[in-house]
Amino acid sequence: MRAIASFLLFALMSVSAFAQKDSAVPSDPDQAKLVTSDIDNFWRAMDMATAANLEEVLDREYLKRASPGLEDFIKLRIGNAKNLASVVNAHRKYYQSIRESTLKISSMRPRIKAAFYALKSLYPDAIFPDVYFVIGRLSSGGTTSKRALLIGTEMYGRTPATPTEELNDWLKQVLAPVDNLPYIVAHEIIHVQQKMIFSRTLLGRSIIEGSADFLAELISGKHINEHLHLYGNLRERELWEEFKKEMNDSKTDRWLYNGASAKDRPADLGYYIGCKIAESYYNRAADKRQAVRDIIEVQDFEKFLRDSGYESKFVKTEDRSQKSGVRSQGSEVRSQNVSDFPHLLVPPGFHFFSTLSRMI
Repeated sequence: MRAIASFLLFALMSVSAFAQKDSAVPSDPDQAKLVTSDIDNFWRAMDMATAANLEEVLDREYLKRASPGLEDFIKLRIGNAKNLASVVNAHRKYYQSIRESTLKISSMRPRIKAAFYALKSLYPDAIFPDVYFVIGRLSSGGTTSKRALLIGTEMYGRTPATPTEELNDWLKQVLAPVDNLPYIVAHEIIHVQQKMIFSRTLLGRSIIEGSADFLAELISGKHINEHLHLYGNLRERELWEEFKKEMNDSKTDRWLYNGASAKDRPADLGYYIGCKIAESYYNRAADKRQAVRDIIEVQDFEKFLRDSGYESKFVKTEDRSQKSGVRSQGSEVRSQNVSDFPHLLVPPGFHFFSTLSRMI
């Protein structure tokens, strides 16, 4: 999903709220509610409103009827009806085009729950807050609050027929098809599990985000930043050498959450580096289940990097065996995914992994 990594900045800041394992948050995937009622309220408001009274109607029929998840999303991302109405009016053709996509979301429950079951099998300590699907102001594809996962579904309305004349360059890059929505849910559910305190270093923050991408692909079949890998795989050594010089700094604006300022290359390449480090750690591990736990529960990011052996892939071939004895690890996540675990416990009616995203 393009540079949608930028949407997830505040997800990091809410990790610790779930990491305390609040007893009110279900540990059973079946108990997690997937709530789409706010989408219906939004479209009812749109049908009632004109350009002149949009703010008033959105406030009355949408924001004031908010689910608990939308209440949190208003505080975190929308602000108020004036903010929302301003964006909708400025992107009226785009919003009109996404109705059909947003109304498909309730049909994606099996795919989302399949990823939850996969995570539970790989990481038995997993918890599953409710997921709320809302419509916002083109600023966030996904985040977490203290009580829920919050998904901004207007970011998932792209189709071949999408009108683009109202969209800025960043939106043209990040808007995604609705079929990608389960992957952002998978990314966010990994953030819920992460126990680490918010890191101030580029390395730590990149591992937090990149490992969420890596594990999201493991449980759902895909992650949200394929475009970064298309770009990064051709320049991996160059990017690593550049990243390594800055990885212990607290300044991250060249690598993370820089969708509005990135020029000449994709935004959020820290996600790519972090994903590669997590992938390398996983591929080296003999015990894959333990590797999943280690990735989720990492506390010492420098040690995690060393243990991953990631940097060894850039050592000259003739020196590698002398220095570490570790062979270079390629992009093998798709061959070492949930299908490596034949005893996963899932409800009847689910296949793993090539058919994980659909019911029998």
